[in-house]
Amino acid sequence: MTQETSSPQKALITGASSGIGATYADRLARRGMDLVLVARNATRLGTLADRLRAQTGVRIEVLPADLTLEADLSVVQRRLEEGDVTMLVNNAGMALKGGLLDASSDDLTRIIALNVLAPTRLAASAGKTFAARGQGAIVNLGSVLSLAPEMLDGVYSGTKAYVLNLSQSMTAQLKGRGVFVQVVLPGATRTEIWERSGNDVNALPPEMVMGVDELVDAALVGFDRGEDVTIPPLQDDAPFREMTSVRLAMMPLLSTNAAAPRYRGA
Repeated sequence: MTQETSSPQKALITGASSGIGATYADRLARRGMDLVLVARNATRLGTLADRLRAQTGVRIEVLPADLTLEADLSVVQRRLEEGDVTMLVNNAGMALKGGLLDASSDDLTRIIALNVLAPTRLAASAGKTFAARGQGAIVNLGSVLSLAPEMLDGVYSGTKAYVLNLSQSMTAQLKGRGVFVQVVLPGATRTEIWERSGNDVNALPPEMVMGVDELVDAALVGFDRGEDVTIPPLQDDAPFREMTSVRLAMMPLLSTNAAAPRYRGA
């Protein structure tokens, strides 16, 4: 059975006012799902909600929130815990201009709050609620940079590596409890995150940048297939599967009562 045929009936989407989040809202509304749209920009949320209501007839709730603020994050957590939401799309995120040595303390605090703390707390609330009901889905938006820490900004890629780690752990923990967890790893995608962080997506070769419609449509194909990790730009997933196989084979060897011989004194 595909994820589509057992699709939840109401999705809460963070970062829903533009880009990936707004495209998920469009696609899920066209699948007949009611929506709870979360983002800072209430005006944009309202415009999107009005359009999707007119085009699809689904019920849409607008929930303006800044997920870097404790009070707002708690409101969204409580909304998930009410029990009628059955799909979480953990999409809200930000990037930095430059890296660790270029960012201010406030920038570093904000990116960790939005890219790590917020999705963790929302995933925890959704996971507990869905597991108690025995049904639900969590989609976490990561990045291919989680697999390439040497590239670009290690802070951003580090937050996305965390999202990948969290998602894979949740998949293992929630297996058999009716909760499906998917992590999506986009490559460079044409969204407003570039402009907001002061970066220029047009500086990249066009063949490296995916359109947001292409990205979300591919991610939903992965969702329907029940993929726990979906990498839309990866043409052949054999290297990723091989890497995963090696990692899993190494797991029993990672904790022993003696240091490896290569670390013992001569």
